[in-house]
Amino acid sequence: MSIGETINVKRMMRLVPLLFALGTPFSCVRAQDLRVVSEPSIPPSCKTLTAELAASGRSLAEADEAKLDTTRIQQALDECAAGRAVRLQANGERNAFLSGPLQLRPGVALIIDEGTTLFGSRNPRDYDVLPGSCGILDDKGRGCKALIGGDHAPDAAVMGNGTIDGRGWAKMLDSKISWWDLAEKARAEGNYQNCPRLIALTHSDNFTLYQITLKNAANFHVLFGNGTGFTAWGVKIDTPKTARNTDGIDPSSSSNVTITRCFIHAGDDNVAIKAGSSGPSTHMTIAHNHFYTGHGMSIGSETQGGVSAIRVVDLSIDGADNGLRIKSNAERGGLVHDVVYDDVCVRDTKVPILVDSHYPFSGKDRDKLPTFTDIVMRNVRVFGGEKITLEGYDSEHRLGITLDNVTLDLLPATKLLVAHAIVTLGAGAPSFLPRGEDVSITGKPGKATPNTCRDKFVPMPVQ
Repeated sequence: MSIGETINVKRMMRLVPLLFALGTPFSCVRAQDLRVVSEPSIPPSCKTLTAELAASGRSLAEADEAKLDTTRIQQALDECAAGRAVRLQANGERNAFLSGPLQLRPGVALIIDEGTTLFGSRNPRDYDVLPGSCGILDDKGRGCKALIGGDHAPDAAVMGNGTIDGRGWAKMLDSKISWWDLAEKARAEGNYQNCPRLIALTHSDNFTLYQITLKNAANFHVLFGNGTGFTAWGVKIDTPKTARNTDGIDPSSSSNVTITRCFIHAGDDNVAIKAGSSGPSTHMTIAHNHFYTGHGMSIGSETQGGVSAIRVVDLSIDGADNGLRIKSNAERGGLVHDVVYDDVCVRDTKVPILVDSHYPFSGKDRDKLPTFTDIVMRNVRVFGGEKITLEGYDSEHRLGITLDNVTLDLLPATKLLVAHAIVTLGAGAPSFLPRGEDVSITGKPGKATPNTCRDKFVPMPVQ
């Protein structure tokens, strides 16, 4: 069992505490995280390291940029016993650590104390997968190690009320541009940037993120891939909307995932569920979260592995580019089904609902056709917005979607693009009838009762 979690998948009735804790209807019991997830607890420390550097504004003094703490943090992680933690702690005005890539160990937690910041190194050479591979443009984009990584490190965790800051805005050492500048340069030149992710776990079951604040990642903030059991509870992600490819949390080809009580302000997808060639993503609960700038609650664009049994409950999206989004194409498409969005409020978001089977291509393959079916949107209210898209791939791969009490407050000003879709109307009628090419509508419209969205929109917490 992972730190701070209780897991039992053998008896379905043991799921009842999770249903009440996450506010999920009992009917969803077979289609969400199958674990019983409770609030994590911080384990006892095996070693406490005190800071030797002082933050200068939002970064470090230039003279301190070579004073890496990587070796002493990694040594502490290596020597710590499973079930215990390495704690990073401020020491008066000395409140900062500086590190290159770290590797988590099985069963060991890394704790960042309140008032303490772990800064990522600005030196690309510290992150090189191969000599000279990080901090450049190429045709692959896989040349950097993550700041915090884990490979086959089950039951690991990153916790605490402190901050991990990737400093994506800052110029790389011996360079005139920042990590984020490099990403924009890649966009302009049609290449891939090699920038380090903040946290990346692969084949590391039962990983926990708890309370931590993540800021200014050079690339994705959190990637959890090819694992079973991932919990993000009370996590705060705060990165500007202009920072390209800075996804918040991306579970990929994984199962039994819970993301709850998180606040995510990002430059790309707030959450993106991906399922590439390495396998499906299934049984995920995203509940009681608040999203701000970013590209929304996304599935895709990689869906060729299959995505299913997803429940998104009690979500606010405020000021994003996209709201609820499913995206794929014939290059990386697959079956996406059994997805329910319930009690969602979207405000000041350009594209509040986007189901897109023709997401832009980046390669040449055209043989992995996307199929989106058994998609349910219930008690969804949209304040503003310019465009709604509900689009299947073609007449043989039609979108199957149920709209139940979906209301648009500014309907006359909202453009609707609907094609190749089978739309079922639920008990609460939508405030619009989706019509377009190859669209059929079933079900008798009921009476819409707009979601009140009371207390949904709250300020981003200040860290």
